[in-house]
Amino acid sequence: MFRQQDTVGTLADSVATSDADSAAAPTSPVSPSRRSLLKGGAALSLSFVLPLAGGRMAQAAEPAAATNTFAPNAWLRITPDNRVTVLCGSAEMGQGVLTAIPMMVAEELDADWALVSVEQAPVDQAYNNPMFGMQATGGSTTVRAHWTPVRQAGAAARQMLVAAAAQRWGVAPTSLRTERGQVIGPNGKKASYGSLVADAAKLPVPEKPALKARKDFRIMGKPTRRLDSAAKINGTAKFGIDAQVDGMLVAVMARAPIAGAKPKAFDEAKAKAVPGVRKVIAIPSGVAVLADGYWAAKQGRDALAIDWDLGSHADLSAEKVSTTLDQALKSASAVAKEEGSVKDLAGSTARQISAQYDVPYLAHACMEPLNCLAWVRGDEVTIWAGTQSQGPSQGILGQVAQVTPAKVKVNTLLLGGGFGRRFAPDFTIDATLLSKLSGSPVKLIYTREDDMAAGYYRPASRVRFEAGLDDRGRPMALRAEVASPSIMAASGFMKIPENGVDSMAVEGLADHPYAIPNQRVAYGRAEPGPQVWFWRSVGHSQNAFFIESFIDELAQAAKADPLKYRLALLDKQPRARQVLELAAAKAGWGKPLAKGHHLGLAVAESFGTFVAEVAEVSVGQDGAIRVHKVTAAVDCGQTVNPQTIARQIEGAVVYGLSAALYGRISFKDGKVEQSNFHDYPVLRMNEMPKVEVHIVASDEAPGGIGEPGTPPIAPAVANAIFAATGKRLRQLPFDTDALKQA
Repeated sequence: MFRQQDTVGTLADSVATSDADSAAAPTSPVSPSRRSLLKGGAALSLSFVLPLAGGRMAQAAEPAAATNTFAPNAWLRITPDNRVTVLCGSAEMGQGVLTAIPMMVAEELDADWALVSVEQAPVDQAYNNPMFGMQATGGSTTVRAHWTPVRQAGAAARQMLVAAAAQRWGVAPTSLRTERGQVIGPNGKKASYGSLVADAAKLPVPEKPALKARKDFRIMGKPTRRLDSAAKINGTAKFGIDAQVDGMLVAVMARAPIAGAKPKAFDEAKAKAVPGVRKVIAIPSGVAVLADGYWAAKQGRDALAIDWDLGSHADLSAEKVSTTLDQALKSASAVAKEEGSVKDLAGSTARQISAQYDVPYLAHACMEPLNCLAWVRGDEVTIWAGTQSQGPSQGILGQVAQVTPAKVKVNTLLLGGGFGRRFAPDFTIDATLLSKLSGSPVKLIYTREDDMAAGYYRPASRVRFEAGLDDRGRPMALRAEVASPSIMAASGFMKIPENGVDSMAVEGLADHPYAIPNQRVAYGRAEPGPQVWFWRSVGHSQNAFFIESFIDELAQAAKADPLKYRLALLDKQPRARQVLELAAAKAGWGKPLAKGHHLGLAVAESFGTFVAEVAEVSVGQDGAIRVHKVTAAVDCGQTVNPQTIARQIEGAVVYGLSAALYGRISFKDGKVEQSNFHDYPVLRMNEMPKVEVHIVASDEAPGGIGEPGTPPIAPAVANAIFAATGKRLRQLPFDTDALKQA
């Protein structure tokens, strides 16, 4: 189940749909069928069921049925001209899956990489993410979830092609080898894959073909240009916002400014007076204006002048958020981790260190605003969208449009940034509902301001630490209380376990790598009101800042070097030690730096990957923070494309640094205060540090890479700021006023 927390769900009995050329009054009665649909839509906004999903880059139509195409499984097709087409069921949002999946298939197939292309797969159970049990993209799972099945698909095809050649030549398959799209036999005899497809298609598909060892890789592990780059450069790549069909209307919505808000009144006549406006439709999540184009729809939406009833959250403010977190912190009792005993920490003779850290709500701020084109025709629904949850969309939108899931076709287009936000279904639900009610294809587009105010934020979070140090300065005990809203509860498809711990609120903290004999981590749920959601690296994004900053404080108290202090606590964490030592060595830890430059470091494990980052920072007399360089070391196990790994770490540094320096969603009088990039800044080009990425060679199982570079950057910078100024900043974004010199 997904859930939109307390969204508007009582409009169904009073909504109206009006045409610009209709004389009907704004409050014209709603037909029984429409009322039923809207009530269903209102319910769906609260709870809906996950379905069982039923150039060189293109959108796949349906699986090829041509007799001259070899398609032994859902993942690849080979044609007589020796071309290999790989189908990718994951969404491409910049993380490189449209290249990684083909590389994995091509490696085991021994294909000629120059003849490999990729298509976006349709929604089908064959492309389910094995870690999710549904076709969806998130959690840095694509490579690690498909590591075995996708490679097996390539290996099975290769084995069948070898068997076909062996039959043709009358030799044993073991006497043959493959290379660059050819089967090579005794005396140098060769047959291209394309020449063997007809014979191979007649053979049984192996169930568990043998896979290559890392030492035998020819494609994986090598820096490889992405298959989608050319289309993005020449403008032929299709993002969600590019979708168009004849006769479509463009919708812009006045969305509820906070969960539970309802429109008391709006000026429909003024909206319809805008040239190009065709319809005004109220649905559970707000009021939509449908027009011939985006600008007319936006002008019409702005003319609505809605008077909102903010309901129970009318008093939502920064102060209320802080008070709610404080109350949850004081009552934190859901135990996430308990080893040894910390009961006597306060009365012990150990030196005690305590600190409290805070982070605010954050928006995802995807560069491409959220959008969806939906077309409901009779008992069929078609959408074009950049969505991270193609599989769930079938069942969800089937419920919205009152059709069977099999009648919902999802065209997955490129995503201009996802970061978890496009896993949420709100924009696809609303577009489908508007198409159903209007009888037209509808392209719903959020403005930047709509997106900022639409909810789905990274949770605000607060932690209080207490530690006891022995006479060597090493921690004997650590107590942590965490207060945060629950993403698990907000998601609707996850349940908080009986112990009351939202694992996402404590991840990276309850399982930090440091050897401390006595520990207790407890969680207190705080729900000030805003809808929360998955944000790039989820709980690790704040908890790495918390624990890595506090470990630095303990090192300071022990008068120890922060690197040596950490290494002494990581005896049983060889992968964490290795990336930490590598990053420090490459950054020149302990060596002279440019005048005014200082280093800070942090290490974190998330999504099966270890990343250490060293930030080189200077602080001006006016308190301005400048990050000059970030040196990162990453151990993500076995690798597919090192080029993608480096770029994902670079992008994660930009994302995490933007949040650390600027990111904040705050509330006043029940409404979000931020609206666009002028008051929710992201890192500018002239602020971008130089980023060096060093990848550890590893035989470990692959980890994720889209998110793990984000968690260490904020604490690395915070620790460098302390080294530069002697001031410990315990809140994000960093308060530059606190760093000003008199």
